Amino acid sequence: MPILWDTDPAALGTYRFAVGDQVQQVETAQLVARALAAEEGEMLVVVGPDIDTQAACDLAAEVRLGRPGVGVVLLRRWPEVAVLTQAIRSGIREVVSADDLTALADACRRSLELSMALAGAGAGGGARNGRVVTVFSAKGGVGKTTIATNLGVYLASTGSRVLLVDLDLAFGDVAISLQLTPSRSTSDLIPMSDRLDAQGLASAVTHHDSGLDTLCAPDSPSDADQIPAATTAQLLHVARGMYDFVIVDTPPAFSEHVLAAFDVTDVSILIATMDIPAVKNLRLVLDTLDQLGYPRESRVIVLNRSDVKVGLKTTDIVAVTHQSVAVCIPNSLDVPASTNRGVAIVVDEPEHPVSVALRALADGHVRPERATAASIPMATAAIEPPPPVTRRDLRLLRREGRR
Repeated sequence: MPILWDTDPAALGTYRFAVGDQVQQVETAQLVARALAAEEGEMLVVVGPDIDTQAACDLAAEVRLGRPGVGVVLLRRWPEVAVLTQAIRSGIREVVSADDLTALADACRRSLELSMALAGAGAGGGARNGRVVTVFSAKGGVGKTTIATNLGVYLASTGSRVLLVDLDLAFGDVAISLQLTPSRSTSDLIPMSDRLDAQGLASAVTHHDSGLDTLCAPDSPSDADQIPAATTAQLLHVARGMYDFVIVDTPPAFSEHVLAAFDVTDVSILIATMDIPAVKNLRLVLDTLDQLGYPRESRVIVLNRSDVKVGLKTTDIVAVTHQSVAVCIPNSLDVPASTNRGVAIVVDEPEHPVSVALRALADGHVRPERATAASIPMATAAIEPPPPVTRRDLRLLRREGRR
């Protein structure tokens, strides 16, 4: 049963409506610890408004280390910013006004849902060793978010635990593409940067109806500048211990956050479309990854909207990039239509040619248990690095485009 730490004899009657009928009231931190020790399945502690803030934070810090599945909700008569910051750092999940019983009930419900999610993540024997999949292009508008969201929803539909991270911190579209209204985002991890753990990450996640978890970008572009790259590195490290797959949607630039993602990436999905600027940027991306020492065998080239008739062929792209194309995704107006409805086409229309291509990408190159040697792309010129992109390469492309 939930534990209420409060010295007021009337507290049990006051908060029973919000916390639940089966609640145990104790008056000291020592009695809270004793009650938790006596009940291994307990998941919720509510701290009353008259308990000293530092004492509540000390309890939360101890619980966080010893019983990370237990959530602590703190009641304050006048919640202040300084109290909120101190509470988040110590591991308290939520701070609620003492006279708002509806908000307290919602906070308790969210905390219990989070505790059950953490219990599910840890079930079956210890931490996961999830695969980090980074979806990247140096050119905007090529379909990164569409591919990332569909991959995430499809993998979640197969029973895998999947987190989709929107790393386009200033202008991310994951939330709007999935019609989510997140109450938390990556910016909520900033106070936990030096001590981020599974509980802290889970508190910032937004759940999608498909079973996919998302870590959304901040609402305001100005908040992006406040998030250090170290936070990205830490959240991905924690996430791969909680999830089977961590899909990273990125901005069209080699930012510090993107490089932090590439540092831990198992599969790099590099996207281009059938136009000269996109192909040129893809070649420069490959050159940059070579110069930074990232492994070539992890790269998967995806050609989006591959059947548009603009004068270029897949062979032209292979000739310029010196890398084979792993998956070709056809063009279809059904894709933006599904995005506008907030659904993933890969599960909404599973027999659609785009859905078939996306499943081939997931099963052939992301899910190691489904991939076969034949489905894994071979990098052309794997022994020697490809020569840098030249003006002649671009002239050849333009010549093909005019035919």
